[in-house]
Amino acid sequence: MSGGEVAGILVAVFWAILVSFLAVALARLAQTLKATTKLVADVTDQAVPLLADASAAVRSAQTQIDRVDAIASDVQEVTSNASALSSTVASTFGGPLVKVAAFGYGVRRALGGRKEDVPTKAPRRTVIVGRTVPAARRKRNLRGK
Repeated sequence: MSGGEVAGILVAVFWAILVSFLAVALARLAQTLKATTKLVADVTDQAVPLLADASAAVRSAQTQIDRVDAIASDVQEVTSNASALSSTVASTFGGPLVKVAAFGYGVRRALGGRKEDVPTKAPRRTVIVGRTVPAARRKRNLRGK
């Protein structure tokens, strides 16, 4: 055997090993692609019902939001009606009630002043450090504090 034949055999063995490694790598790549294809198919099978459920949930939420919006507008209308009613009642009965109260106060005051058999009370006096202060000075002292 000559040196060229030995070199040719070595190159052929090297190429055979290289082709074997490439064949194993391609087989594993094919398995990975099959597994990926199966995974994508499974995800698609599960995602479609989930998306349908999510769409139904969004539609239901929109329906509930529309109902809440209707309720809120009704509450706003009731509030404005109650405000109008209270202002109407206040303007209708407020003035006459104030007049009746003022009249009653005047009558009580007039009847209260005519009692002559009730003695008038002496003004209270305050004792400060052993001395008595008249009522007029006591009021001035309280205002200053």
